[in-house]
Amino acid sequence: MLSMPKAPGYPWDFFVYSKNCEVLERMDADERYMWLAMDLAAKGIGETSPNPVVGAVIVKDGEVVSTGYHQRAGEPHAEVIALDSAGEAARGATLYVTLEPCSHIGRTPPCVDKIIESGIRKVVAAMGDPNPLVNGRGFEKLRTAGIKVKTGVLEEKAARLNEAFVKYIITKKPFVTMKAAMTLDGKIATRTKASRWISSEKSREFGHRLRHHTDAIMVGVGTVLADNPSLTTRLPEGGYNPLRIVIDSKAATPLTAKVIVEMPESTLLFVTDSAAQDKVVSLRNAGVDVVVLPADDKGRVPLEEVMLELGRREVTSILVEGGSTLNFSLLAGSLIDKAYFFIAPLIFGGVDAPSPVGGEGVMGVADAWKVKDIEISRYETDLLVTGYIEYDNEKDRA
Repeated sequence: MLSMPKAPGYPWDFFVYSKNCEVLERMDADERYMWLAMDLAAKGIGETSPNPVVGAVIVKDGEVVSTGYHQRAGEPHAEVIALDSAGEAARGATLYVTLEPCSHIGRTPPCVDKIIESGIRKVVAAMGDPNPLVNGRGFEKLRTAGIKVKTGVLEEKAARLNEAFVKYIITKKPFVTMKAAMTLDGKIATRTKASRWISSEKSREFGHRLRHHTDAIMVGVGTVLADNPSLTTRLPEGGYNPLRIVIDSKAATPLTAKVIVEMPESTLLFVTDSAAQDKVVSLRNAGVDVVVLPADDKGRVPLEEVMLELGRREVTSILVEGGSTLNFSLLAGSLIDKAYFFIAPLIFGGVDAPSPVGGEGVMGVADAWKVKDIEISRYETDLLVTGYIEYDNEKDRA
């Protein structure tokens, strides 16, 4: 059923469809059916990477004939599923789809050919496909075939739904989200580094759902040494375990660490060329994928190169759950796109207690990173602040 988001920040909760909702009744027909298509698309979040999530609805004479959504990469697209379900009923109908239908041969045949053959009369799309292989060609081919095309229906919401895909397909780098839990006075641990548990049980469940819907989770070696986390997804229903990425300049991750002992094939370490070769060999012998990169001018792993390498591996989204040093380095490199900050009703105090973002910090207030499109929600006693990082060098980030 359609409602206002249960918890802003949950991308998969934005689109909840209902025939009886007042919000739905205030929309025109195109928006109502597109909302349903986005609700369907959201079911594929975390399952379709590196493809986008897409939903499709076929409507004829004011009635929904069939629906479909893209479920996994390599499997049929949303339009194909909906058209196959509709059969002859698709002739003369309108197809609502959240993303421009593909016109090229990828892992599956072009959707536009199937649409044309089906006898669909009109296609209503939320947004164009930023993929250069498509990018308007799908719409052009449909129009050439005599099919009416309308675009831009709930476009902003559709782009938000596919924010990871859009970033990845344009820049060839993953969409990076930072998550942190802190106290009212901005601490992520006490002065003795105790941190379990700052956030509520519901907040932690939210974090595991983020993991479930993300390609990879990233931490620094400091987090591995201090907390020895598994970095797995633990939901009531199980969940998908993302690729585990450790930024570890000196290859200091011990062979006894959980990320090494538990599913080493799902762990990727980035080290510098100054790391001891015997440590690199030992980690690789343990089954871990180790990427060696030239150190930056501070002797650290070059994070820009990390993102480019992950893009080459078709990692489209990353959840950063590292410590204050890694968070600062990513922000300083203009590499964080989105942030989730859980704020718990606790006060730690202590000048030596760490905050979510450490490092050198900025020089003045004017130098601060700004957060836009803020959303605030509540999980038990915690507040969740969600927003997007705004950089002064936005034009240079690609």
